[in-house]
Amino acid sequence: MFKDIHFKKHARDLIHLGLPILLGQLAQMSMNFVDTVVAGKAGTAHMAGVSIGGALWTPLLLFGQGILIPIGPLVAQGIGAGKKESLNRFWRQGVWLALFVSVFLILLFTAASYVFLHTDKIDREMAVIASDYLFYIKWGMPAFLLFFVTRFFVEAKSYTRPAMIAGFIGLFCNIPLNYIFAFGYFGMPALGGAGCGLATAAVCWIMFLTMLFYLKKHSPATAKFHRPNFVIMKRVGRLGLPVAFALLLEVSSFSLISLLISPLGKITVSGHQVAMTTSALIFMFPLSLGTATSILVGKYLGAGDLKQAKQNRQTSMLMAFMVACISLTCLFVFRVQIAELYSDDPMVIALAASIIVYTAIYQIPDNVQMSVLSALRGYNDTKAIFCISCFSYWIMSVPVGYALCYTEILGKPLGVYGFWIGLIVGLTSSCILVNLRIRHLERLTPEQIKAKLSK
Repeated sequence: MFKDIHFKKHARDLIHLGLPILLGQLAQMSMNFVDTVVAGKAGTAHMAGVSIGGALWTPLLLFGQGILIPIGPLVAQGIGAGKKESLNRFWRQGVWLALFVSVFLILLFTAASYVFLHTDKIDREMAVIASDYLFYIKWGMPAFLLFFVTRFFVEAKSYTRPAMIAGFIGLFCNIPLNYIFAFGYFGMPALGGAGCGLATAAVCWIMFLTMLFYLKKHSPATAKFHRPNFVIMKRVGRLGLPVAFALLLEVSSFSLISLLISPLGKITVSGHQVAMTTSALIFMFPLSLGTATSILVGKYLGAGDLKQAKQNRQTSMLMAFMVACISLTCLFVFRVQIAELYSDDPMVIALAASIIVYTAIYQIPDNVQMSVLSALRGYNDTKAIFCISCFSYWIMSVPVGYALCYTEILGKPLGVYGFWIGLIVGLTSSCILVNLRIRHLERLTPEQIKAKLSK
């Protein structure tokens, strides 16, 4: 029986580990908020262009991040099993893996920039801004992935403040850099929305160098050059690719909406972007709680304590539900005020405020599924995560959203609202499936868990 004393213990552990992660995540996501606000001040077309460019940047960035995510659970499991001496290899080989992945992603961004410039299906002004935004921001990809490698490594050792500090340094640099590059201060050319991409790229390198400085100072034995070890990289990649594709499927289903609604015009794209940015900012709460959950569950499983792993997951899920209730209430009550932070256009504000209502509705399934999904990562159950994401977002969410937006199959076309209803359907589906999966794993024997973790 899950007792109150167990809840207090695990809640204290999750808050102690997760709060600095949350502050760091909020600082990082605030940079997207700043980008959207600055682009909105430059004009509705600039906000829409950044929205379309971000619709490619965000999912591909998370794809690269997903490949590296297993570094955290693997290090945590090693700590739980008492194998601390061999853990440095995960950071060293993670660096090589991040560099290889970043080269691949930079090539994809280059191709996407070309496509935007030569398409006639999107407003020409929006397309040019989106292309320029991707051209600048792609040079921050290597630094961002290297930042994540270092962050996952140190957070798994319960050192969460360095990433928080790096996030706030990045945010404080991002605000002036956005205005300098977007509006042309101090002799710089006024790049508009594209300048937000250049500012983000510069901040990526600042954040990585901050984390590298910490690692060199506090763990000089770790931050040493080693040749590529393809055995270790293969293990991380084998566990990470399902996570990467799961993140890509989930986030690209969100980002695809920005592309699919682009023919509806600048007002619709901008209003949708306001709601998406707000949703992403609020999502940092369950995401940070989930990061702490995967680390603690991984440590308990590495130590062979299945009971504590289950209790930690239950505590995390209950905390996620409580946070969701608070988020839902705040989003609904302050939806107009939130929209006014992004734009001065009355039409954008009205549309964004109405879409934020849908954002409020899916807070509970989204928060709960993130908490349980993070526990699955602690079990190295990455293939199941991929299958659940594939079904929930691409078989349920996107088709339902498209049908409701553009067709009369289910009645009068709902426009952009149809896609948001599809998101609610997809997130609810994911919430149900991840709960069924974790219940199955928690019934496995210690021998079966040990065999699963060793793969």
